[in-house]
Amino acid sequence: MSDATRPERPDAEASGRPERAAVVVGGGLAGITAALALADAGVRVTLLEGRPRLGGLAFSFQRGALTVDNGQHVYLRCCTAYRWFLDRIDAASLAPLQDRLDVPVLDAEGKPGRRLGRIGRTALPVPLHLAKSLATYPHLSLAERARVGRAALALKGLDLADPALDTQNFGSWLAAHGQSARAIEALWDLVGVATLNAVAGDSSLGLAAMVFKTGLLSDPGAADIGWARVPLGELHDTLARKALDSVGVRTEVRTRVTSISHNENGRWSVQVPGETLHADAVVLAVPQREAHELLPEGALDAPERLLEIGTAPILNVHVVYDRQVLSRPFFAALGSPVQWVFDRTEASGLREGQYLALSQSAAQDEVDEPVSVLRERYLPELERLLPATRGAQVKDFFVTRERTATFAPAPGVGRLRPGARTKAPGLCLAGAWTATGWPATMESAVRSGVSAAGAALNALGRPRDHLLELFEEAA
Repeated sequence: MSDATRPERPDAEASGRPERAAVVVGGGLAGITAALALADAGVRVTLLEGRPRLGGLAFSFQRGALTVDNGQHVYLRCCTAYRWFLDRIDAASLAPLQDRLDVPVLDAEGKPGRRLGRIGRTALPVPLHLAKSLATYPHLSLAERARVGRAALALKGLDLADPALDTQNFGSWLAAHGQSARAIEALWDLVGVATLNAVAGDSSLGLAAMVFKTGLLSDPGAADIGWARVPLGELHDTLARKALDSVGVRTEVRTRVTSISHNENGRWSVQVPGETLHADAVVLAVPQREAHELLPEGALDAPERLLEIGTAPILNVHVVYDRQVLSRPFFAALGSPVQWVFDRTEASGLREGQYLALSQSAAQDEVDEPVSVLRERYLPELERLLPATRGAQVKDFFVTRERTATFAPAPGVGRLRPGARTKAPGLCLAGAWTATGWPATMESAVRSGVSAAGAALNALGRPRDHLLELFEEAA
């Protein structure tokens, strides 16, 4: 047996407080955040991850000479917790934000001269910052644009604290507020599917309202988009591990936890193959089904609710051409199965040609399709959207599939998402699926890690001042 504690640190001795130890189970963004926050508070931390790397579902792998992200991940300026995370691991410069929101939107079925529209903002105050973009958006009629403005104002007036919002679906609310099927496709779902991983009719009004109020209706720059210009593994594995090492976190990968138990002495035992670790607090930062399997009896009043939280898939289609076919870093598509397309050439290390990644959210109907079927579907669609592809040679075509990429943001999911604290003293939950108020995003994962660290520090009798200072908005 071994103990997660080590010889007391000088700072612990100087404070007169006994050394405390914590085990964090799960090395995704939630677990990394919790481990960093606990270590920053002087807790001795062991981080356990079953995979051979950190980063959870935001990771990279090698395919020949290419470094490939399993999926395209973006964040917004309003994602204050994830922005703190990037700063904390010294990676902010590697995932910069746009100076100002600008989303090119290509309509495959649009008339010549009207195929390209843009969603952007000015520096005017909310909601005027979007007025120019909406007024000139070619993919909606004048009447539809006017009704979008009225619906946005109605959305702004919703109280996110009202639990009744979680019982309604966003699509019905939009229809009741005058939104046509075209407006939902060309605007609301364009944003919502990418952030919620569900179409409006399958989304909780509470979560959808949170996304649009926070991202588009809170601050002029809230929706400015940021993304990694390097492989995600460089951020969420390499630099994250360096940050963990710098504060003394013991990180063990390829280490799967088999059981967690509360001892008579008030401490916790965490069992892994060949070793038992002892700690004063445990953070479970794993998917909801895995958390359900590891939770000791009595930790939650209704643990079966975790199994009622559904999941939603994301499919990513990767295409390497022998030449440049896209001149912009990304675009969104209408009138096509294609949703969002990103240029990953430089980040992947490709030296010749161009590498495009298609991010396909809410992919329930496609996630299990054979590669050959997806190739026959998506290459012609790219030709419709990007004329330069028509004479280009496809050097490589492959797909990555995350069948349980996020929790499903269905109406009623809010009552199923537990908070960070459990009824077992010192046992806390983290993960984008917990009750952060956000959909399943990198922001939600980091926020959950903050909350779990705060709950663990409270159980350990340790101050949380650094959390309040660093994560005032996130916590």
